[in-house]
Amino acid sequence: MTPSRRTPARRELVLVGHGMVGQRFLEALTEQPGADAWHITVLAEEPRPAYDRVHLTSWFDSASGDGLGLCPEGFLERHGITLHLGDPAVALDRTARTVTSAAGRVLPYDALVLATGSVPFVPPVPGHDLPGCHVYRTIEDLEAIRADAARAEAGVVVGGGLLGLEAAGALKGLGLTTHVVEFAPRLMALQVDDGGGALLRTRIEELGVAVHTGTATSAVRAGADGRVAAAVLSDDTVLTAGLVVFAAGVRARDQLARTAGLPVGERGGIVVDATCRTGDPHVWAIGECAQAADGRVYGLVAPGYAMAETAARQLCGTGASFTGADLSTKLKLLGVDVAGFGDPHGTAEGVQEVTYRDTRAGVYKKLLVGPDNALTGGVLVGDTEAYGTLRALTLAGEPLTVPAERLVLPASAQGDEPAPALPDSAVVCSCHHVTGGAVREAVRTQGLTDVAGVKRCTKAGTGCGSCVSALAGLVKESLAEQGVEPARGLCEHFPQTRAELYEILRVTGLTTFTGLLAAHGTGEGCDICKPVVASILATLEPGHVLDGEQAALQDTNDHHLANLQRNGSYSVVPRVPGGEITPAQLITLGEVARDFGLYTKITGGQRIDLLGARVDQLPAVWRRLVDAGFESGHAYGKALRTVKSCVGETWCRYGVQDSTALAIALELRYRGLRAPHKLKSAVSGCARECAEARGKDFGIIATSTGWNLYVGGNGGATPRHADLLATDLDETALIRAIDRFLMFYIRTADRLERTSAWLERLDGGLDHVRAVVLEDSLGIAADLDALMERHVAHYADEWAGVLADPERLRRFTSFANAPDVPDPTVTFVPERGQVRPARPGEPGSPLDGPPGTRVLIPLTPVARPVQEARR
Repeated sequence: MTPSRRTPARRELVLVGHGMVGQRFLEALTEQPGADAWHITVLAEEPRPAYDRVHLTSWFDSASGDGLGLCPEGFLERHGITLHLGDPAVALDRTARTVTSAAGRVLPYDALVLATGSVPFVPPVPGHDLPGCHVYRTIEDLEAIRADAARAEAGVVVGGGLLGLEAAGALKGLGLTTHVVEFAPRLMALQVDDGGGALLRTRIEELGVAVHTGTATSAVRAGADGRVAAAVLSDDTVLTAGLVVFAAGVRARDQLARTAGLPVGERGGIVVDATCRTGDPHVWAIGECAQAADGRVYGLVAPGYAMAETAARQLCGTGASFTGADLSTKLKLLGVDVAGFGDPHGTAEGVQEVTYRDTRAGVYKKLLVGPDNALTGGVLVGDTEAYGTLRALTLAGEPLTVPAERLVLPASAQGDEPAPALPDSAVVCSCHHVTGGAVREAVRTQGLTDVAGVKRCTKAGTGCGSCVSALAGLVKESLAEQGVEPARGLCEHFPQTRAELYEILRVTGLTTFTGLLAAHGTGEGCDICKPVVASILATLEPGHVLDGEQAALQDTNDHHLANLQRNGSYSVVPRVPGGEITPAQLITLGEVARDFGLYTKITGGQRIDLLGARVDQLPAVWRRLVDAGFESGHAYGKALRTVKSCVGETWCRYGVQDSTALAIALELRYRGLRAPHKLKSAVSGCARECAEARGKDFGIIATSTGWNLYVGGNGGATPRHADLLATDLDETALIRAIDRFLMFYIRTADRLERTSAWLERLDGGLDHVRAVVLEDSLGIAADLDALMERHVAHYADEWAGVLADPERLRRFTSFANAPDVPDPTVTFVPERGQVRPARPGEPGSPLDGPPGTRVLIPLTPVARPVQEARR
């Protein structure tokens, strides 16, 4: 085919590759003065324009690549860019300066930019190419994985780095028993240290993923059908699996350049200088296919974006260089927040460690401080809220203005001292190289009031997204300096507050998250707004929380109507209104705990907690409890938990009112009521206050003539005594006042705001609440009453709702081959006549056997293969 003629007025630029880095190059180029001098043609191997590989796993949530797209609508047309999809470059003639595509196109160029990315590394183990073996790179790869997962029961991921844990999360989400195999002695060996790796492993194993470190995959075995049947490890462990995903790293995709005689690195990667130019003055290389001037091949998006911007500026004559990049990383892997920044391993001389560890909360933080009191790096597991600030401080290299010890403490323990200020020179967003000074300047000069505006103006936060919390802090700080009230939107997807979204849903009658997002939000939603909207809809709309779209919005506990415990098992807490329970019900609880081998504990809220049930056992446990007259205690939800009571005048010689009867009536009235945060209550039968009512969200204390109502109290890390709202109420007036108080709180509180914090934040405080609740100062009392009556009228037990619906029951299945075979990763040890979860590194055993005889099975070296075979 004859090469097409060059356009005289414009020079020809060919971009090979249209991934994340390729698209960023196009955006950066078109932003430069002089970009009109280039006519741009793009050759893309994939059948779709650039999409977000960083959040590739989110594809499983919608099974569509639409939400991942990075190429704005109309962008190519506006800039006259020609894109050839599904047509990769196959040959490069540097003498003729042409690129030939697979479809036979011969494209001349004055400048050529190679953004060919990388290819997954697949270890050459026997069986690596069997049907059922996959890599985790493209949407097509995910489609193939999902298809194979439909006929598999277990999967193995080879690789315990960032991509491997992403793949493990996907397999687990597809309902497979999941194993991760990592050659290094810990997960994410490059990003975290031994302490962080140990906690990360514990958290992931608690979620039901089996982790095998310090070993390699030596072979993949086929079954009778010729497909993957098992993975064999170097320690001779055999893992039964229907599919294997290789996520053991990537290699620079440099074959096109290598064949054309361009210099490549010893370990791969097209060699480029600080301007991203190759050994050929007409050819540039950017992203994962390039070996940078410092001799490294960067596999993260932020360095790729920096290289793309460097090449774009060079092509337009504005000058730039790339000599290296920050390798900091923040991700949520299998629901566990993980981050590493700077030098997380403390290799520099004179560095000291500051470490905070809370194994109960699953939090590990380590900061590394140099001799000059500047941060040099750190590791965060379980709590990465401060990542953006800490990474920026590390990159700035300036001495800390606050003690490093304070930076690792929980927010509740940091006191009222101001957070350390980020220098203007600190790079907040490494993906787009946006500094703290640039963010402050944008807020000050562009009239911005929220993170969404900063994103639009500076592009900060639009790459990997790990800097968003730091951006929010900078916006708030900048607005405070100007005396401007910051925007109080729920998240970047909704500019409205939770209270405003509540009113929108109440008034418009919208009944779905997607409908609300389309009408009043942007983007796809996140783990902040989805549960909030789910809670509001549960309050306003009768129906089961696991029906339709609602199910996908729920938090982990709500998703299974039980509390997830540290070893991957669940706790079941039936409602016991007022703490009153019959002997027959006590016997039933004992029998259920005995038959399913559950640990039992009497809680501080007059409940009996049954702990240790596997997810597949939950319906069977519920069936026994529901048949005995129990129902869900909603211990898993942001809802009413308990109404505690003393025995009152019925038994106590000091009691002046029947506190037990009132507590039962209140609990039955408000059961299942979803709220911004959990709700607790108590009723005391006299002023001796044995039920501790003043430490509750709403508490009632008996008087000789009625009831005193207290509101806004709570215990926990920040205890607060409740305030007296009304005195000497009769029961009718009391219930009416509580109804209105609760609905007013639900209607106006922020996300995850307890009644105590809400009351202190509310303009007018207690006096305002008293005026609304008792005097109807806002004229909304009738609405509040009606909303509560609607809740009471439509209440239905969620456990019973699952048991009555085969479709809902399908959610509660074991990851093993047979529902009655215990998952070996959910293990226990005997203690004080019961069982408890095995601690990390402690040899534990699963529970097995028919109901009534469940016992611990010792996992001896002989028994382990038997367990694997049964799986």
